Amino acid sequence: LRELLGPNVIAVPRPNFESCYRAVASKECDYALMPIENSLGGSIHENYDLMLRYDLTIVAEHDFRVRHCLLTKPGMDVKNIKYAISHSQALSQCDNYLRARGITPLATYDTAGSAKMISSALRGDAFGREMPEGCTPDNTAAIASDLAGQTFGLECKQEGIEDDDSNFTRFLLLGRRGVAQHLNKKIPCKTSLVFTLPNSAGALYKSLACFSLRDIDMSKIESRPMSAALLNYLRFKSAVTYSKEAASSQKYGKDLPRFRYLFYLDILSSELDEGVQNALHHLREQSDYCRVLGSYPAKSRLVGPVAEAVEALNAANAGKPSTGDLRLKKLPSDEDEARQLKIGLIGYGNFGNYLSQQLSQHEVRCIDTLDKSKEAEENNVEYYPNFDMTNFLQGLDVVIITVPMIELEETLESLPVDKLRNKLVVEVCPLNVYPKTVLTRMLPSEVDILCTNPMFSPGMNADGQAGKSLDGLPFVYEKVRIRDTSRADSFLSTFERARAQMVEMASEDHDAYVADAEFVTHLTGRLLDRNLLPVTPVSSREYAALCDLADLTGNDTFDLFYGMFKYNDRAKALLDKMRDNLASVERKLAAKEAYLAASAEMKNSERQKLLAECKMLLREMAKTSAPTPSTESKDEEGKPSS
Repeated sequence: LRELLGPNVIAVPRPNFESCYRAVASKECDYALMPIENSLGGSIHENYDLMLRYDLTIVAEHDFRVRHCLLTKPGMDVKNIKYAISHSQALSQCDNYLRARGITPLATYDTAGSAKMISSALRGDAFGREMPEGCTPDNTAAIASDLAGQTFGLECKQEGIEDDDSNFTRFLLLGRRGVAQHLNKKIPCKTSLVFTLPNSAGALYKSLACFSLRDIDMSKIESRPMSAALLNYLRFKSAVTYSKEAASSQKYGKDLPRFRYLFYLDILSSELDEGVQNALHHLREQSDYCRVLGSYPAKSRLVGPVAEAVEALNAANAGKPSTGDLRLKKLPSDEDEARQLKIGLIGYGNFGNYLSQQLSQHEVRCIDTLDKSKEAEENNVEYYPNFDMTNFLQGLDVVIITVPMIELEETLESLPVDKLRNKLVVEVCPLNVYPKTVLTRMLPSEVDILCTNPMFSPGMNADGQAGKSLDGLPFVYEKVRIRDTSRADSFLSTFERARAQMVEMASEDHDAYVADAEFVTHLTGRLLDRNLLPVTPVSSREYAALCDLADLTGNDTFDLFYGMFKYNDRAKALLDKMRDNLASVERKLAAKEAYLAASAEMKNSERQKLLAECKMLLREMAKTSAPTPSTESKDEEGKPSS
């Protein structure tokens, strides 16, 4: 970090890679410096995947010479070292050194974190108890950088213990705004992009030809598998970002295998060059997903707002005494993520029950017209009977309304509105325009409003299979009226940490994209009852998908489905279209059946005719081949001669 951005940059340590992306995306940090590949250990695939999940852009790169140090408590004899703790890649890079000395490697989550563990154990802090079993400061060393040793007060016993002195790690600097417009012909630059290809012969060859035919040099290409669920989300997000026409042309579930392969490509040109523009246009014609991850200067150069920020920081600190390593221990969002909210669920049906499980880190209570005390107790949720609404609302931070959409207005009318002031009200309906209209009309301005559509069901994961994981599943939301942003962000971060795909979208756009698809999906699921889908020991993928659809939609109430019908202006037209399609299929089946019957009849008639002709020909042949009658010769006595 200091090599690239200078000594005055303020470092903010984060517990994992994804929290770095979140910090920049939420505007708490300006940039994130992420390792992307190592010359010995290869690519760091987690960061490749995270670049797809977050809309950050590459603005610079830096090749860092890795020098591992053996760090111990001060005064420790190297002969007493039995264990070495560090990140798995660091351990593999020092494998020969450790083997030669009989030191057992034990993997931990981080290199610097390993040094911190030993330091904390020396002080008796709780973090020191995170050391692997059998490890103590008296028998364990950490493999980390010299800076980690200085930071945590450890002694460096040996520097440069890596097996290969050509050990480099490539880092990418990620920001919210790109720097392509600040590049010129004099600055060597790179462009990184990612794309998918159809599974057809020569597809990769044709895609690379887009660049090679234009004399565009490529420095790296790598394939990486991705789930079909994430690909569908990326297609959906791309369609939302660029145009409604693109959305209508996408077929999000179109015969996708369980995994598709992404190709990451680095080219040695700027994306704004005319040749690169033409190549990208050509590539997008072949690919169903293509995204430029960033155009940036090569070899640790800085341009544009990044260079300006570093220069301003250095100028501000010029002539001042060094204050050492500048760093923040935490960000404001750390408190939001750790904040425990008091959340109330109005309505505790299937989906309310499911939400309470996802919100288990918070204090959750529920209320329902039916006795749900047993179900609530199983999920450690406090149950209130319907007549005790005042006590239920007392002290809540968030109120989630999980009743069917057709009961929303009636439910709001029954609530004591004064008790909702200074709370966050969240609706989770499959459509958002109608709930948004009702909530803004019926709730006073002191009530925060969040319209959401968690696009997942109880028992469904990203692959549409049974499970509670939200990884890859869309969570669409609109901050309709928010005064307490910290509370709203804390609520949303619960789903973000569960790896749901958070999509902020206006309710009107949401309904335009989703309403028809949701209605048709649930309509199809209700038509496919179990009488039509009997259990079979052998089934195709298509049949299994229909069974899953029937099961998933069967868990929802009819009131939910009726709400999709009532508050979607196009629902009746969709029903008519379904009827027309069914009638069309019936007509085609009847026409095919009639055609085959007529063909069979014609074939039978022709066969009979052919048989008659054959019989006639046989008779004719018999007549022509019969002997001609003649007078038999007789002997002189009038007897026939023998």
